[in-house]
Amino acid sequence: MASSFSDAVKRLLVGRPFRSEDRRAPALKKRIAMPVFASDMLSSVAYAPDEILLALSLTSLVALTVAPWIGVAVGAVILVIVACYRINVKAYPSGGGDYEVASKNLGPRAGLVVAAALLVDYVLTLAVSMTVFAAYITTAFPVLAPYRVPVAIIGILLITLAGLRGSRATPVLLAVPTYLFLGAVFLTMCVGLLRVGAGDLPQAETADYTVAHTGINDEATLGLATVLIVLRAFSSGSVALAGVQTVATAVPAFKKPRGKNAGNTLLLSGLLAALMLTGLTYLASVTGVKYVDDPHLYLMRPDGSAVSAEYEQEPVLAQLAHAIFDNAPVMFYLVVLVAALVLIVAANTAVEGFPGLASRLARDGFLPRQLATKGDRLTFSNGILLLAFAAILLVIATQASATT
Repeated sequence: MASSFSDAVKRLLVGRPFRSEDRRAPALKKRIAMPVFASDMLSSVAYAPDEILLALSLTSLVALTVAPWIGVAVGAVILVIVACYRINVKAYPSGGGDYEVASKNLGPRAGLVVAAALLVDYVLTLAVSMTVFAAYITTAFPVLAPYRVPVAIIGILLITLAGLRGSRATPVLLAVPTYLFLGAVFLTMCVGLLRVGAGDLPQAETADYTVAHTGINDEATLGLATVLIVLRAFSSGSVALAGVQTVATAVPAFKKPRGKNAGNTLLLSGLLAALMLTGLTYLASVTGVKYVDDPHLYLMRPDGSAVSAEYEQEPVLAQLAHAIFDNAPVMFYLVVLVAALVLIVAANTAVEGFPGLASRLARDGFLPRQLATKGDRLTFSNGILLLAFAAILLVIATQASATT
């Protein structure tokens, strides 16, 4: 009886088993593959500007013109990395990605190091994407702010369930939020730049706020600290590089010629990510956006008093949408909700990538063989569940804070 009940629940949640021929997914065209596999890289601009401003806030440089130049530098690095990966996907079109490249050229030990780093990266991708997803959801619906951790966990569970079901319609459905996100970000950038050019400079809600001084009075020490913090801002902003390897591991899913199509997808995605990051960091600078860690300690109101402990800091993209579309509040909600949607798509890349890499390692004898076994829906269900468990632990440990 208990077995029948558990089977009924499993069928309700996951669905009926697939036959092997049911999972022969068709090769994807570039216009579908790009938003699906590059969503991790593209969606990173929803939080990369936050990381840049967060690092710069340590020396009260938020209001200066440093942030746009860091955005340009990170964008340049994105293009360099993309150029390197284009060579890799053409030379290794089997989809092994960095693990295959390192193993064949540097030996199995180097391959294992790379694989371990990628597995950790996939866990972080899922945890961070759902953490930022919760931040955007609570920005749109402030009443949910006290429940940010449950919102992030629910997001992970929904993504996990979708991964376990393994629907063949998923690629087309996942492409839509990515295109909507691209449209929302570029619309925000275009309207913002037009308003700046017209002299109708929009100001962020935090423009009149100040960031508490670091307390460093010695000029030499402050100068050295500034250099180090600018470098830290650059490294923090490099989260925009996240997801470049996802396309490399998905080469077999492209239409022929697979290597060429994957390389062109990488190039287009890199250009879009670099352009969006540069544009958003510039607009954040000119609109006076402030973004700090522990706002109640370091963010000061115009009268010099610190904000309250209940103050909820909006992501940079949300602050920009508030300022730029100040006469059209509905656009603010559109941008915020679309950003939340694309983070779900980005999280799905981890659900696709982690189990696939884990199964490959299991077949090579480096992980338990259970991770190479497919479930009823012909997905690597054990790997998906392991990924979800690790991501949930991270979300709970950090209390759904991407900056912890």
